[in-house]
Amino acid sequence: MDAFEAVSLPEQLLSVGKKYFPVAEANRALTLVRRIVSDIVRNYKQLCELHAACKSLDAKGNVVKAEQARRKYASVTDRLSELSEELEKIGCELKDYQVGLVDFPAQLRGREVCLCWKLGEDRVEYRHEIGAGCADRKPITDELI
Repeated sequence: MDAFEAVSLPEQLLSVGKKYFPVAEANRALTLVRRIVSDIVRNYKQLCELHAACKSLDAKGNVVKAEQARRKYASVTDRLSELSEELEKIGCELKDYQVGLVDFPAQLRGREVCLCWKLGEDRVEYRHEIGAGCADRKPITDELI
């Protein structure tokens, strides 16, 4: 297959290797997902604090402490990348680092939708259309269960 054919393939064929989650499987995955996302939210908060510290230290001319903060910032950034990759290996996608919003690909009547979960929620209970965001979440219907 050449590059043109790959670009021209229907969307359904491009997603052949993509994992789709039944609701029960997404809920089973939450044990691990919850731990990873909790770490992500905590690390992201630290990253934001380090960013502010770097700016402040630079403004004050404190070069040594600013450089220390930048090294820590780089380390936390690397950790966030590792954690995001862990979620990708599970098959879900982090949508918001601050609140811990995660989408699980699913299918509803032959079309792709997202099962949506946010840190602090007990179960995966919402879905939304592809391209729609958290504001458009709807309760999961029996069709997905």
